[in-house]
Amino acid sequence: MKRSGGFVDLLFLVYDSSWVNDKDVFQWPLGVATYRHFPVVTPNTQMVSTVRPYICNFLGTVYKNSSRETLMGILKQNGLEKQCLTNAREKWLPQETAETSRQYQMALAQSDLTLCPVGVNTECYRVYEACAYGSVPVVEDVLTPGACANGRSSPLRLLKDAGAPFIFLKDWKELPAILEKERVMTQAKKTERRMRLLEWYTGFRQQMKDKFTEVLEESFFKLS
Repeated sequence: MKRSGGFVDLLFLVYDSSWVNDKDVFQWPLGVATYRHFPVVTPNTQMVSTVRPYICNFLGTVYKNSSRETLMGILKQNGLEKQCLTNAREKWLPQETAETSRQYQMALAQSDLTLCPVGVNTECYRVYEACAYGSVPVVEDVLTPGACANGRSSPLRLLKDAGAPFIFLKDWKELPAILEKERVMTQAKKTERRMRLLEWYTGFRQQMKDKFTEVLEESFFKLS
């Protein structure tokens, strides 16, 4: 953020907003939960090619009468609990213990897909943390009562514009058909997809870094 004469000349917002115009107000991706000490993950050959024991995962808080509750119900109704690594809790915890953090990272590393239901906002840390481990985010593409969209048609605009190789769905009832396709997908296809996701994520972060630097240079140096 840059201030001039009491006014803000340059602003980066984490969540999407009708204020974003890519001239003096820009969107910045949420990224991983560094405040929870999510590690810097370095991709390697094993991460790309290893057969993962679970089709999908969801570890997180399940709120009453939420789409997360709907998701857990669909997994149970369709007998998918054994194929998907899940661990639901009723209360949100601002900090993870060393053990829960380890379990969460292991779930990402051992699953082909990471289920990303909405919370207060659609965009969440889980999306980026899944990318770090090469686990394809299955993102619930709906608006929420949160302020992340605020006039926008989609709170995931930044990711979509960047060509994120995710699976977007509007209703968790679509999930069984998605998982059925996963069951018959060859390991070679999964490896290729995983590589594509990791390459996209690396490129996306570099793209955002370059954009940030470019905007600062334009604002602070050329104008001065």
